Amino acid sequence: MPHDDLIITVSTKKQREEELAYLRTVKRPEITESIRRAREYGDLSENFEYHAARQAQAILNGKIADLEALLDRATVVEDGAGGSDMVGLGSIVAVKDLETDDEWEYTIVDVSSADPVNDKISYTSPVGQALMRRVIGDVIEVTIPAGKARYEVMGLR
Repeated sequence: MPHDDLIITVSTKKQREEELAYLRTVKRPEITESIRRAREYGDLSENFEYHAARQAQAILNGKIADLEALLDRATVVEDGAGGSDMVGLGSIVAVKDLETDDEWEYTIVDVSSADPVNDKISYTSPVGQALMRRVIGDVIEVTIPAGKARYEVMGLR
């Protein structure tokens, strides 16, 4: 999979569309109202509320632009598109570290849903890339921050 491609699942697309709608219809009017109220306080050069509201507006507009760009460029795939016999986006992969014999599960997710602390890794991460299209029994070697690691795919769901 090329690194330039942005792939998201149907459920992620739905979440991002809902977030975008909320930002446009709820947060943007709230900030606009804050700016209007702050202007009523008078001198804008020393008006903290006005400057804080304008900064919040800039941050919100940036977030809206980021979500629009994501939704515009992303290729949307079905959740669990990898199927049950091969690792793909949405797969939950049980792996065993061949050096330590530790076992754990990773969920392979799109870039915008990655949460390594909760074992949700992006398909573009080093481990995610190495696991993509693998089947049970495959052994992978991947470079991680601590050096090289060897994992065996133990299960897939």
